[in-house]
Amino acid sequence: MNVPLLDLKAQYARIQPEIMTAIEEVCAQQSFILGSYVEQFEQTLAQFIGTKHAIGVASGSDALLLSLMELDLQPGDEVITAPFTFFATTGVISRLHARPVFVDVCADTFNLNPKHVAQAITPRTKAILPVHLFGQCAEMEAIKVVADAKGIPVIEDACQAIGASRNGIQAGAFGRTGCFSFFPSKNLGAFGDGGLISTNDSKVAERLKLLRVHGSRSEYHHHLIGMNSRLDALQAAILQVKFQHLADWTIKRQKNADSYRQLFHEHGLDDQVTLPVVEPWNIHVYNQFTIQTPKRDALSAYLTEKGIGNRIYYPVPLHLQECYETLGYHKGDFPVAEHAAQEVLSLPIYPELTQDQLAYIVQTIKQFFD
Repeated sequence: MNVPLLDLKAQYARIQPEIMTAIEEVCAQQSFILGSYVEQFEQTLAQFIGTKHAIGVASGSDALLLSLMELDLQPGDEVITAPFTFFATTGVISRLHARPVFVDVCADTFNLNPKHVAQAITPRTKAILPVHLFGQCAEMEAIKVVADAKGIPVIEDACQAIGASRNGIQAGAFGRTGCFSFFPSKNLGAFGDGGLISTNDSKVAERLKLLRVHGSRSEYHHHLIGMNSRLDALQAAILQVKFQHLADWTIKRQKNADSYRQLFHEHGLDDQVTLPVVEPWNIHVYNQFTIQTPKRDALSAYLTEKGIGNRIYYPVPLHLQECYETLGYHKGDFPVAEHAAQEVLSLPIYPELTQDQLAYIVQTIKQFFD
């Protein structure tokens, strides 16, 4: 049996007529940049996230970059974030010639550990950028207490967490802005790149709308130095269709996670593999189902040999990346993140997985350990 890490063809097969209708409508109008389809999708997402505004942009990376540009980040300013995440989280900081300041993550959720945030703050700290990794919200209440006490804005990297919530508040509704990605592999994925920024601040929303169109309020009149980062109408129309299925897809991901837990237990793997931990006040949407084992590399190779897709997110923490040598961090500075990078392995969790496929995955893992 072959089980891919993600099967977008299976998803597309079920919604093809809806998708093609939406694409044909956009093509008939021949209006591809921003416009009514983007506005409709922005309104839909703002209502879903629970914020006053949502601004469609070209990618999740641009959502992060624009959120920092809106803060008028200057060279030498500092942004506190996690070392265990996708590179875009810190790449945008560096692009603005600011400095990423890393704080270790929690051992169970891999999210930013709020206990270490306060001691990382300096007079140059201009933002705190927690990541809702793998589909589960960071400890936003504790992070906000520290940030609010110092008057430091919080920018949420919610690129992997659309639909996740904590104590009833949606990811993207905690901070000054929330940043989302619609990369095809996300729970809500476009047919290419796409992103979105959520905010409750109308002034912030207005600045972001200017920044995404070269800082222009009217044609050829530029009030800010911005960039070209617009969600196009085709992607918005596709995402509007797929959004109608998101709740169902999320439930199926959660059911697959429950099946994994039951199967791992039934096969006596509790002592061999650490399964994802979900805090009781969190709703986890499982962008990834990430296990831990000291035998990660060998298990990954074995699963690949048996036709089971898997991926290591992420093998090298950011403070040990070659491009960040100048920051002066060393091995051992963030032991939790470094330990996670040696042991994490993500398994298939997409909604279209069958029970037979889930059983095959866990049986194969059992065979490996036997």
